[in-house]
Amino acid sequence: MTKTVLILGANGRFGRNAAAAFSWANWNVIRFDRATDALPDAAWGADIIVNAWNPAYPDWAKLVPQLTKQIIDTAKDTGATVLIPGNLYNYGADMPAELNEATQHRPTGPLGEIRETMERAYKDAGVRTIVLRAGDFIDTSASGNWYDKVITAKLRKRFVDYPGDLDTPHSWAFLHDLADAAVMLAEQADDLPDFFDINFPGYTLTARELHHALEQVTERQLALRQMPWWPLLAAKPFWPMAKPLLETRYLWNTPHSVKSKRFADLLPDFVPTPLHDAIAASLQGNVDPDRIVPRLSGTLRRPFNFCCPYSKAT
Repeated sequence: MTKTVLILGANGRFGRNAAAAFSWANWNVIRFDRATDALPDAAWGADIIVNAWNPAYPDWAKLVPQLTKQIIDTAKDTGATVLIPGNLYNYGADMPAELNEATQHRPTGPLGEIRETMERAYKDAGVRTIVLRAGDFIDTSASGNWYDKVITAKLRKRFVDYPGDLDTPHSWAFLHDLADAAVMLAEQADDLPDFFDINFPGYTLTARELHHALEQVTERQLALRQMPWWPLLAAKPFWPMAKPLLETRYLWNTPHSVKSKRFADLLPDFVPTPLHDAIAASLQGNVDPDRIVPRLSGTLRRPFNFCCPYSKAT
């Protein structure tokens, strides 16, 4: 029997990729439309509710609790499992170098505290919930995150700007793969504990390693620079986004790697995309129109959605 998934935030980063992955896996995909849909009605009959709603940082304190309550109430009424893309804010600025499911959560700022409170609300409510936790996103299209908004924004001018220490390991997740993992977990939802927290082991890279991979994929020399933070500090008094962005700065200067004690056992058939293929799929076609590099995959897999000319053919 075909299962049904309701995607909340289907136009966002995770939501867009999740919708494509569930569709590819032959799920019935319902994309929630805030302008016309009512959540309880839209969720009726859904096996999974993907909570990919992600308000702007300045609105988290007000909106996240409201949205959380709506989803919990709906899941209770319908019996659906809620799947949430988790982040690393819960671990806090004092996080250890290796992060796994047993690592203690010690959020050190408002963003982390809001996320921790949100996840606890699902657990306390007894709603069947899957939290798939990952590092920063590499997407197959520009989506306004650190990777495309800062790091690769000036590739055409041969610059890679990095917002942290150049030798500090940082965790990344290719959204295409993260969405595939979400589908594989959703298909096992009935066999998982009521509240299930699992880490996604993506890529762990220093700025220099990421820079080198970008040079290899684009086949050109790129200058690596550290992004200055003083503009954000200067904008803090009058730009609401500056404060929460500054709160996340520790992630770029604290070495960390996302590991999992559960992932390989639960998803033995999961095949991660090689780093260079993921980077190739993430780059826009205007990086260097005279040097398009076609790439071939070694295995048949779900094709990248919203690909650019640098991505592989499948």
